[in-house]
Amino acid sequence: MTNSSSITQFLLLAFADRRELQLLHFWLFLGIYLAALLGNSLIITTIACDHHLHTPMYFFLLNLSLLDLGSISTTVPKSMANSLWNTREISYPGCAVQLFLFLFFISAEYFLLTIMAYDRYVAICNPLHYGTLLGSRACVHMAAAAWGTGFLYALLHTANTFSLPLCQGNVLDQFFCEIPHILKLSCSHSYLRELGLIMVSSCFVFGCFLFIVVSYVQIFRAVLRIPSEQGQHKAFSTCLPHLAVVSLFLSTAMFAYLKPPSISSPSLDLVVSVLYSVVPPAVNPLIYSMRNQELKDALRKMMTGSFSEAIKDLFSSVKCS
Repeated sequence: MTNSSSITQFLLLAFADRRELQLLHFWLFLGIYLAALLGNSLIITTIACDHHLHTPMYFFLLNLSLLDLGSISTTVPKSMANSLWNTREISYPGCAVQLFLFLFFISAEYFLLTIMAYDRYVAICNPLHYGTLLGSRACVHMAAAAWGTGFLYALLHTANTFSLPLCQGNVLDQFFCEIPHILKLSCSHSYLRELGLIMVSSCFVFGCFLFIVVSYVQIFRAVLRIPSEQGQHKAFSTCLPHLAVVSLFLSTAMFAYLKPPSISSPSLDLVVSVLYSVVPPAVNPLIYSMRNQELKDALRKMMTGSFSEAIKDLFSSVKCS
C-alpha cells in the first residue's frame, strides 16, 4: 500500500515485452507522428500564406490543426521514447503535465468542432447573414472561447484528479496518463468527487453533441432543398470533411469510455486508446485535403511556388559561382 505523497513516478503500460516488437512500435508511432506533423503543418502554412483562405471556415481549420499537433505531441513522443529506451516510467509531475495537456487539447478540439458545426450551419442555412454572424472578431472570440474552455476544463480535472490520495500502487494500464486509470489507483471512495465532476462534464459534452446533431439535421434539410445538383454537391463538399472528422473523433472516444466492462481487456483498451488519441490527428489533414478542392489548389500552388523559388535560387547560385 502506498500513498500519493510517496509516489514519485508512474509505470505506463508497455505495448510489448519483446525488444523487436518494442522497436516496431517505435517506428510505427514515428511514422504516424511524422505524418501528423507534415499534414497539419502543411494545412497551417497553406491557410496562413494564402489570403484566399482567410475565411471563417479555414480559420477554424487552422485552429483544429494546431490542436491536433498539440494532442498527438503530448502522448506519442513519450511513448516512443519509452519503447526506444525499454522503460515504462513517467515522473509524477510529468504525468500531471501530460494529463493536463491531453485534456486541454482534446476538450478544446471538441468545443472547436462544435463551433465549426455552427459555422457550416450559418453558411448553408443563413448565407445572407454569414458575414454578420461570423465576422473576423466573432471568429476570434469563438476560437478563444474554445481554447479557454479547454484550458479551464483541463485545469479543473487535473487539479482534482491529482489531489486524490493514491493507495493502489503506481501502475497505469494505459500508454499515457489518463483519468480513469489514475482513479483506479485512488483510495476507496476518494474518487467520488472526480466522478461527480465527470458526470457534470458529460452533460456538457452531450449538450455539444446534441447541438452538432441538430445543426447537421438542419444543414441536410437545407441542402436537399437546393434545386441544382451542382449546388447540392458543393454544399455537401464543404460539410462532409467536418462531419467525417466529428464522426471519427466521437465514435472512437465514445467506444473507449462507454464500452461494456465485459469486453474490456488491457490489449483492447490499448488499441482503442490509440484509435481515439493517435489516429484522428494524423487522419484529419487527409480527410480535409481529399474533399476540399480549394484547399488542394492552394496547397498545390504553394508547393509549386516553393519549388520554383528553389530552382531559381539554385540557378542563381550556380551563375554567381
